[in-house]
Amino acid sequence: MINTRPSIRSIDFNESPFIIIWETTQACDLACLHCRASAQPNRDRGELDTAEAKRLLDTARQFGHPLFVLTGGDPLKRDDTVEIVRYGTSIGLRMAMTPSGTPLMTPDVLRSLRDAGLARLAVSLDGSDAAIHDRFRGVAGSFEWTVKMLGAARELGLSTQINTTISSHNLHDLEPTMQLISTLGISLWSVFFIVPTGRARASDLITADEFEHVFHRLYDLSKTAPFDIKTTAAQHYRRVVLQRQVAERRSGARSEAVTPLTAGVGFSLADGVGRARGVNDGNGFLFVSHRGDIYPSGFLPVSAGNVRTHDLVDVYRNSPLFRDLRDTDKLEGKCGVCEYRTVCGGSRARAYATTGNYLASDPYCAYIPARAR
Repeated sequence: MINTRPSIRSIDFNESPFIIIWETTQACDLACLHCRASAQPNRDRGELDTAEAKRLLDTARQFGHPLFVLTGGDPLKRDDTVEIVRYGTSIGLRMAMTPSGTPLMTPDVLRSLRDAGLARLAVSLDGSDAAIHDRFRGVAGSFEWTVKMLGAARELGLSTQINTTISSHNLHDLEPTMQLISTLGISLWSVFFIVPTGRARASDLITADEFEHVFHRLYDLSKTAPFDIKTTAAQHYRRVVLQRQVAERRSGARSEAVTPLTAGVGFSLADGVGRARGVNDGNGFLFVSHRGDIYPSGFLPVSAGNVRTHDLVDVYRNSPLFRDLRDTDKLEGKCGVCEYRTVCGGSRARAYATTGNYLASDPYCAYIPARAR
């Protein structure tokens, strides 16, 4: 097994993504309220097959050693997932996976994934109890299966991550959820914020001020939590981290330098290497659909090509879509004049979902830049 884990600081996002996510399938036995993929019970015959999947991994390796995440749907609805993990690991990719909380993930499957070289297992947990989580995920028993999966993975020595989607349905449960997660022995808590695409609706989102409240609670927790914290589709958490650290320095409560690129805002593997700096849709981030379509992220459904007909490396580096998303000078509205735009940049996916323009301001950011006041 090749164990090369480059620091995020060494990666030029114009040349290579830090993270590649492949939607292995849209098949899933859950029916989540917010599902980006509008997952369904059965597999699509147009999915990339095993040979195509391995070619995708070979191409991804041309970027260097990106983190390669198998997602869905549920990757375990495919029968070649362990083989794909093993192959990716053998060629030097860091392989992670986000299975669904269903009975498909057995201890034997977990052991096979570990032995194949899986670097990180990420599972979704959207509430502090079964009533809240199972309602969100659409299937009774998902909470119990998820907690059992985490325990079994921990016993096998697998690094684990919890993904929690914050929405109007569970915001009231934030504090109990934080308390539960702190007991589960994870390496990373990834907090997702709704983008109204797929089954998700604008009414599922919390308000801009509620975003700010959650960000400050996450930062407070990051001071004592035994795990890293990052946000997904909420790049403005990085601004809050910066603001809080600067305030601490000025008050004398912080002696360390301000660290906007590493202050709990990124993905780190088990050894803590590789915290994200300004990863955003199409900027250090690349998504491939189950049929091979190339997107800036799974939440920004504007395609720049297809891996069956286009070169993935060339699309990421040279397509107008990806180049625009990496150029913060092209951002519009208050994002375009914001002093935090190179660290944050706003959610390009949420801007697109709510305005139809992926360069527009993120409408769920409460901050008013100095140049916009």
